[in-house]
Amino acid sequence: MTGSLTTRPATPEDAVLLERLWLLFRHEMSGLTGTLPNPDGTFRRERLDAALTDPGRLAVLARATPRADGPGGHAGGPRPVGFALVRDTTAPTRVLNSFFVVRGARRSGVGRRFAAEVLALFPGPWEIAFQDTNTPAVHFWRAVATDAAGDAWTEERRSVPGRPDLSPDTWISFTTSR
Repeated sequence: MTGSLTTRPATPEDAVLLERLWLLFRHEMSGLTGTLPNPDGTFRRERLDAALTDPGRLAVLARATPRADGPGGHAGGPRPVGFALVRDTTAPTRVLNSFFVVRGARRSGVGRRFAAEVLALFPGPWEIAFQDTNTPAVHFWRAVATDAAGDAWTEERRSVPGRPDLSPDTWISFTTSR
């Protein structure tokens, strides 16, 4: 799918692009959570806004350059393929609390490369949450944890705060090396 992948922290100038990717992400997640959009067609976005404005939070963008000779290949420059939201960047343990790769870039290695680059921004302890009902995410995050920490990672179920109607989230914890 891609020739190269670039990642960088998002800036306020990236707000419109992040909002568009956020809508895709929240739409996809709505199938797991049963969340409906707001009357104006948007979804809650507190995490997105915080990642662009709050100290200790970070949004990271991923862009990939399509290979002209590959399926769906296009000539031209890098295209947005995903984002990650990190919280607690100044705390001892970082939390990757939102991660999204567009469908057209999945199953190409882009997601694992992107996750590795995000984790490399803050070597040390990490936690990542996902839903067991999201089977691709279960396999993906276990592979990412193994890539990052070998077999030195743990997995536990935690209730979703304020959402007793939802199944517990699965949390993976590991430490990346410096």
